[in-house]
Amino acid sequence: MGQIIAVVSGKGGTGKTSLCAGIATALVQAGEHVLCIDCDVGLRNLDISLGLSQLDALSFLEVCRGEYDICHALPHPDFPELFFLTAPVNCKLGEIRSDAFCAMLRSARRHFDYIFLDAPAGVDGMLPIIAAAADRVILVTGADPAAVRDAGRMGQVLELQGKDNIRLIVNRVKPKMIASMELTVDDVMDDAGLPLLGVVPEDENVTLAAAFGKPLLHYSRRGGAAQACRRIAKRIQGMHVPLPNK
Repeated sequence: MGQIIAVVSGKGGTGKTSLCAGIATALVQAGEHVLCIDCDVGLRNLDISLGLSQLDALSFLEVCRGEYDICHALPHPDFPELFFLTAPVNCKLGEIRSDAFCAMLRSARRHFDYIFLDAPAGVDGMLPIIAAAADRVILVTGADPAAVRDAGRMGQVLELQGKDNIRLIVNRVKPKMIASMELTVDDVMDDAGLPLLGVVPEDENVTLAAAFGKPLLHYSRRGGAAQACRRIAKRIQGMHVPLPNK
């Protein structure tokens, strides 16, 4: 049975969606069968980060309503084991039934090794439905104080919803800036109150990939975001990959 992983953030602008796409693609490169679902109703962007913005994809609502089967999710042209469902547009949250959403995910578990749910930023909207369905939660934050505070609050909200498998990714890390602030990743972990899954450096290739409609992992370089996504993917698979010096 496949694992459901929710990717969340306490605020917008943390790079959550780009990381969701990068980690999912890295798992496919490692031999896994992966489904990505954009759950940001009305503000969908996961298709851009996956390099699928020029293709038509079913929305998860169409599958929830029984109009299509989960097997009709859009296959990625470059990564045959990567599939995608987009978020519906012009849809009110009340139209999304939690029982139908969970039924769709139960079906997805039978067909995929990993199902990634790219959640909207913040604690509102679909978060309760997404959190209830997830086996694991990845919480993405920046290193700035506002982002860390929001991540800590998000962690508390998720824990109140019974989630105890929450891991932190610190994204867009600029070593020189962190040094000038006399801040370490340990400090971020302490402030957020969560264990660390990975650290991802600031990388202009993330922007370039989105601009050219290509997956991030096509823009791999030593020490970059793509390499960090591959390390995180290995940890998700249960491999021991040392964290960077903090």
